[in-house]
Amino acid sequence: MASHLDLEEQEQLDELKHFWKRWGDLITWVLIAVLGSYAAWMGWQSYSVKQAAQSAALYDTVERAAMSADMPLLDRSLADIKDKFASTTYAQQAALLAARVYQDKDRAKDAKAQLTWVSDKAGDEGYQALARLRLAALLIEEKAFDDARKQLTAKVPAAFAPLMADRLGDLDMLEGKPQEAVKHYQDAWKGLEPNAEYRRLVAVKLAALGADPEEKAAVESKK
Repeated sequence: MASHLDLEEQEQLDELKHFWKRWGDLITWVLIAVLGSYAAWMGWQSYSVKQAAQSAALYDTVERAAMSADMPLLDRSLADIKDKFASTTYAQQAALLAARVYQDKDRAKDAKAQLTWVSDKAGDEGYQALARLRLAALLIEEKAFDDARKQLTAKVPAAFAPLMADRLGDLDMLEGKPQEAVKHYQDAWKGLEPNAEYRRLVAVKLAALGADPEEKAAVESKK
């Protein structure tokens, strides 16, 4: 009986040796690849968490500097977060916040630099659109109308399109183009939510130009 079992065990060992001889290298490399991928994923998770925590801490410093109008600290902390964590939303938020402070402190050049950075580098289209709107406003103040129009005609998410159209209407009025302004104001009015307070402001602009957005909407609905 014992010899029979020994024979079966030997056959199983032989089969196992044959199996590993044929497939052992492949299985080993597959395991290495799987374990390597898992280790890389865990490392990336750890790195991402660390990045988020550090960028959040730097953003807090930017925010404190902005609230206290500590301009040297704002300049340093902003440069730091953009240098180390440029791809994070915290860096983009910090640049937008700093731009507002710079504008309030009559540092228009610095404000435009931060807004341009966000519009060019931000990974979030919403942040890009917001930066373009604010940058266009600064350019309009400087009478750089062509540059402002480039910002306002860039591709943006649908939610920002009415705001861009409204600002284009303002730009048309400054350039003495009331008919074009009416068209842009009507596009803005049509794109805004019916109960939006901003929509009433656009309606006032249209009324001042002798245009009725309700009438245009009724005509379009019959087409």
